[in-house]
Amino acid sequence: MQPLIWYWRRLRSMPPEEMAWRTAGLAQVVADRCRMALGAYPSDDGFRTAASTQHFEVSDLAVGGWVRAEAGSAEAAWRDRVCRQADAVAAHRLAFLGLDERDLGDPIDWNRDHEVGKPCPLRFSPAVDYRRYEEVGDAKVVWEPNRHHQLVVLGRAYRASGEVRYARAVVEQIDSWLDQCPFGRGMNWRSPLELAIRMINWVWALELVRGSGLLGGQPRERIWRSIHLHLWEITRKYSRGSSANNHRIGEAAGVFVATSCWPVSDEARRWRAESQDILCQEILKQTHPDGGSREQAVGYHLFVLQFLLIAGVVGRQTGFDFPASYWERLEKMLEFLGALSEGGEALPLFGDCDDGHVLDLGGGAGDARSWLAVGAVLFGRPDFKAWAGAYPETARWLLGASSRARFDALTPPESPQRLQSRAFQDSGYYLLQAGRRGAADAISVVFDCGELGFKPIAAHGHADALSFTLRAGGQDVLVDPGTYDYFRFPAWREYFRSTRAHNTVTVDGADQSAMQGPFLWGARAVARCLAWQPTADGGRVTGEHDGYARLQDPVVHRRTLELDGRSRLLTIRDEIHGRGAHEVSVHFHLSEQCRIRSMAGQRLEIAVGGGTVTLEMDPRLRLSTLFGSERPIAGWVSRRYHQKMASPTLVGRAACRDSAEFICRVRMNDI
Repeated sequence: MQPLIWYWRRLRSMPPEEMAWRTAGLAQVVADRCRMALGAYPSDDGFRTAASTQHFEVSDLAVGGWVRAEAGSAEAAWRDRVCRQADAVAAHRLAFLGLDERDLGDPIDWNRDHEVGKPCPLRFSPAVDYRRYEEVGDAKVVWEPNRHHQLVVLGRAYRASGEVRYARAVVEQIDSWLDQCPFGRGMNWRSPLELAIRMINWVWALELVRGSGLLGGQPRERIWRSIHLHLWEITRKYSRGSSANNHRIGEAAGVFVATSCWPVSDEARRWRAESQDILCQEILKQTHPDGGSREQAVGYHLFVLQFLLIAGVVGRQTGFDFPASYWERLEKMLEFLGALSEGGEALPLFGDCDDGHVLDLGGGAGDARSWLAVGAVLFGRPDFKAWAGAYPETARWLLGASSRARFDALTPPESPQRLQSRAFQDSGYYLLQAGRRGAADAISVVFDCGELGFKPIAAHGHADALSFTLRAGGQDVLVDPGTYDYFRFPAWREYFRSTRAHNTVTVDGADQSAMQGPFLWGARAVARCLAWQPTADGGRVTGEHDGYARLQDPVVHRRTLELDGRSRLLTIRDEIHGRGAHEVSVHFHLSEQCRIRSMAGQRLEIAVGGGTVTLEMDPRLRLSTLFGSERPIAGWVSRRYHQKMASPTLVGRAACRDSAEFICRVRMNDI
């Protein structure tokens, strides 16, 4: 149970209609407890009767289709890789959330945090508080293997190799899951989003192994019964109000995909129509017109994009296509993603990221390039192909064999294109760029001048107004440190969301926005762009925010970034406008691949890859460095959930009265 103050703050974030809905939800919980005691579940007779004959093809690859793939071909490499992965999965060894092929037991223990070996209570699921680590373990670690991405790996291995043992492993793992996870009990029925992701993976896995002959009789009956209960549970508990963020999109996508595969009754067809309407509404509500996610979290942008693309492809294949407005916004989302990827392979880590993905079709968590390739084929975009690089396995599985020819027919320029400075003004992101894409002279700066996050709670936003990232020659130099944890380590959760964990300025040690819980914000900074002046070799951008206006002596922070690509110089000008005395700190978070070679006064030589950059701090700033510090927490980068690496963090501090200005410079002459 959360502290009472949390409930008070959470209630204050809700409009009256949401309070009414949640009150009705409490009554539903009481009714469900009685329903469970009586075993009074909805009938699924019509669903089970027709589901055995209704399906759509999730792949055009015949069983054993890559057995004779030519040595050295992409198909042979894909086959060998997926079979190696499937061998581990069939042996119940799974790799997820930073765990390397963890043995989950025989049979798999589905109700356990396998990182620390903590069992989860198998009680009435609404009574399970997934936020309480001491009670249930880390909810993310429990849920991840129960999303059943691994079943699609097994299904792909069956199609690629023709070996029925992989199909048998799919049925065995679903069967053991049904044994251990009765409807309405435990963590695995707690979140409708988790049910929805599991449904999408069941659709793909069951269709991939449908030709094996293993899905008849009792296994089939149990599976269809559970599918019906999954869909029934999601459709009556769609996220709403202040919680209607990526969860609502994921929930609707799960229902749409499953009911498109099995439109077996009037009820299923009604659910399909409802879920499609939700997706059409939410893609416009939850993204800006320029394509950026309103959650202000790049990892969740990619996560949501996968739901929307998969639902769109399924809709086209089954004759229930989405309207033009849906596809137009999807194209914009891909443009946004591609632009952020221009400066280097890894995406900037603005906002929360928890390795969430929807289907494992040969890519992985954080694999933006595969989805850009899918977009290149769907929209006929040579620039998407350039961002994606090579034709990926993901496109082959999702779009079929013909997608390779369509991908190859796109003709991006042969020579590296010059990077252009770009403004995503709706989302509040500004890219100062110079040099050639993929070349040693490439420089990319991403400046965050956007809102904190989506809706009143801004659940996945970070206090990072006016922060920025810097990549040179494809190498990360200054980074956003990421997320690391949601539930297990509260102090680390707080740090990675804080202002001091970003490349921006703190005043009097305060955060720009007020944290009120691990996924809840109170008073928040409002940022705005004051000037945007792009040039052929970089340009200048100025922004400010009012997050420190709530201090006893209000302060406004204004920042100007200026990139001169010809001289390879980035200038950071910070202005502090206020009254009275304040302590100002300027933070710079270096990539974990960077090493400080030397410090001479305010000048630091930093090794990056095979080159060097020079950081010149303002002479009025007292410089300190932190590296892998736990007291205080600082000097860390987390690129995966529950993984962190020590990295150099530089902090320049100064006492100032009234207004002040600090200028720092980064020179990239040797990278």
